Amino acid sequence: MDALSLPVQWTLLLLISVLLGAVLHVFHVPAALLLGPMVVGVVMGLSGATLRIDKRLFLLAQAVLGCMIAQSLSPSILTPLIQEWPIIVMVLLLTLAASGLSGFLLVRFSHLPGPTGAWGSSPGGASAMVAMAGDFGADVRLVAFMQYLRVLFVASAAALVARIGLGDQAHSVSLVWFPVLNHGFALTLVVMLTGAWLGTRLRIPSGALLLPALAGALLNGSDLVALQVPEWLLAMAYALIGWSVGLRFTRPIFLLALRTLPQMLASIFGLMLLCGGLAWMLTQMLDIDLMTAYLATSPGGLDTVAIIAAGTQVNMAFVMALQTLRLFTILLTGPALARFISRYARTGTE
Repeated sequence: MDALSLPVQWTLLLLISVLLGAVLHVFHVPAALLLGPMVVGVVMGLSGATLRIDKRLFLLAQAVLGCMIAQSLSPSILTPLIQEWPIIVMVLLLTLAASGLSGFLLVRFSHLPGPTGAWGSSPGGASAMVAMAGDFGADVRLVAFMQYLRVLFVASAAALVARIGLGDQAHSVSLVWFPVLNHGFALTLVVMLTGAWLGTRLRIPSGALLLPALAGALLNGSDLVALQVPEWLLAMAYALIGWSVGLRFTRPIFLLALRTLPQMLASIFGLMLLCGGLAWMLTQMLDIDLMTAYLATSPGGLDTVAIIAAGTQVNMAFVMALQTLRLFTILLTGPALARFISRYARTGTE
């Protein structure tokens, strides 16, 4: 694959991604336009492809998702969060404990350094975890591999659960790919570009997604103008995010991680099961469906969870609110957790 020229690699990536995404879409797989490019990116990355998605394009894709999320957000989401705050706080603390246990066991039973295991197993936004990991002595390459390996499994599992649980209802709404554009689309571009720039400039974790989501929600709530995010723009954003995740699975990084791959997989599946248990617990305590609870507690990134939620009939506002709260909880507690794991996880093994 690395012997092929860049134009040929881009052509293969684009054509096969479109084909696989279309096939998954025909079979009503949620997030088909994310999963198709992601799978193709993984295969090409492990085959030695030298393609890379420019970080600026990745940030713009996140900003598009932020605008899409804004269409589902409203101030009313704060009411159940405030009313049920003890349960929300409990779920956040249990998620933190689950990720801490996952990282602790990973470091204890592998050769990974403490900071690498801690940041690699943190269930926050994958890009934010990778960005912060290097500042705390972690191997950024292995953290990125672990984070995006988890995103790959979480996205695939969530899409499968949605497909089984909702059946053909997952895509029951007919999509208009090329609607007539109005002034709302121009406003969307302004919110998208400004939010992505400010999020990066202010160094806000996942700011390129969160700022457009918040600004767009405020604009939509004002009833003055509504954002317009056409399906073709969303499809481009999904593909860019899928490729960004998939192409990170390069052969050198895979070989570097091979020695601890079984422990990594055990950590990922264990964390997914723990978060699945939390989702079931949420359904027993709150009046929400299992799919909403599953996506709200899934240990994936904000962007991939948002894409899957958009393709299913779930409470998007609740999902994004809980995911965002968890992201900032992990960011606040991550350094202390990494230090704890580094200090105590090796005890008794050295």
